[in-house]
Amino acid sequence: MFKYATLGILIVKSDGTIVKANIFAEKLFGYDTDELEGQSVDVLVPDALRGGHAHHRNSYHQKPVERVMGANLDLYAKRKDGETFPVEISLGHTEFDGESMAIAYINNISSRKKVSEDLAESKSRMAAIIETAVDGIITISRKGIVESINPAAAKLFSYAPEEVIGNNIKMLMPEPDKSQHDQYLKNHRTTKVKKIIGIGREVTGMRKDGTKFPFHLSVSEVKFGQKSIYTGILHDLSDRKIAEEKMRRYAQALERSNRELQDFAYVSSHDLQEPLRKIRAFGDRLKIKEGDKLGDKGKDYLDRMLNAATRMQRLITDLLQFSRVGTRSKPFELIDLNTILSGVLSDLEIAIEKSEATIEVGDLPTIEADETQMRQLFQNLISNAMKFRKENENPYIEIKSEFHQKTAHLISTPGDTFVKIFVKDNGIGFDTKYKEKVFQIFQRLEGRKFEGSGIGLAICKRIANRHGGDIQAVSEVGKGATFEITLATKQSVDGEQI
Repeated sequence: MFKYATLGILIVKSDGTIVKANIFAEKLFGYDTDELEGQSVDVLVPDALRGGHAHHRNSYHQKPVERVMGANLDLYAKRKDGETFPVEISLGHTEFDGESMAIAYINNISSRKKVSEDLAESKSRMAAIIETAVDGIITISRKGIVESINPAAAKLFSYAPEEVIGNNIKMLMPEPDKSQHDQYLKNHRTTKVKKIIGIGREVTGMRKDGTKFPFHLSVSEVKFGQKSIYTGILHDLSDRKIAEEKMRRYAQALERSNRELQDFAYVSSHDLQEPLRKIRAFGDRLKIKEGDKLGDKGKDYLDRMLNAATRMQRLITDLLQFSRVGTRSKPFELIDLNTILSGVLSDLEIAIEKSEATIEVGDLPTIEADETQMRQLFQNLISNAMKFRKENENPYIEIKSEFHQKTAHLISTPGDTFVKIFVKDNGIGFDTKYKEKVFQIFQRLEGRKFEGSGIGLAICKRIANRHGGDIQAVSEVGKGATFEITLATKQSVDGEQI
């Protein structure tokens, strides 16, 4: 047993001379047996520890009581090659050849010490993470007593950590949660039904001064043998809730504004158009029945009056259409823009033939959109391109698209991906300083030279905005214009603007 034991064994005289060493001791220290036997045990002791070794040896021989050394001490031994390693030594007393000697059982604890050091490092790292975490972290016992609280959580509730640790977690809760919490823990212990553990939810906390604040609480249960503790991670929602309330109030104000716009549109479409209809009706009667009695000047005045009434009615109709882009729109659905554009070109067939326009169309994508508004968008842009053409040049219109992704690997939510559609023409163009003005309502850069109300491009902009995008124009006088329309490929569920 001595010879083949799996730990080093040395039998040492009181003066420190090694009498016997087993095979494992040879491996442990790198010596042969004959090199060890007869040597002083001091050769196996590191230089830094050698000074006190003789004293400990003499102390043991004076009172030879079994003891273990190294378990809680940094005790090291030295190999023949000078390398040191941590050891644990169990000392016992024995008689050998009639002489009292010490028997040392030497165990290399390098692996155990490394594990212990790694564990200590892991604990320190975890403690550092918890101490410096932005979110609050609290642990409580099964009875609700706070066992630990990190600085972030203590700051959240305006307490010092020592004011909370050892007290019931209820001290951080307002009513009615404060009165119900003990019963909740009791129900969980007896029924194992989880109302918040492992789930997480928004709750209300109470600071030291009695003020209340919202936070998100995630609770997990950790078991250590027969013991369980609950760990809560707290994230303050105060700023987010304030921002949400501001947004809610803004949305209410916007809704009121939209209702007022709808009311205005109703007045425009009914009350304002009724007098115009009468002006046109009586003007037409006057022209038909009494036209022969009017002189040339009278007929000219009558024609101007009727033309003005017609323009006014067109303006009111276009204004009504503009106001309805966001209020009477259809839900978004998956549509093929190629199909939409094909239908628009079919509707504009007569105008295209009349202007002898050439229209080149590239491949367009399939996106989530309002079909009617996409038709209106293409029709307005193509009609504009044919309307504002050069006098002695047939219109040439090119329509193409490009796919874009805002951030790599993110394509799942509305706004992550979008398509750019380009509508380019060879028309009269306009000065680049007007690139924003052309999208404003009733803005007509060419005065009344061309027929229209000046609302078409404003409608296009509202449609693009509703589809999570925008529209821009690039142009030079006499060199045509390019309209760049950005549309999100995926829209929000409720069809509201993103």
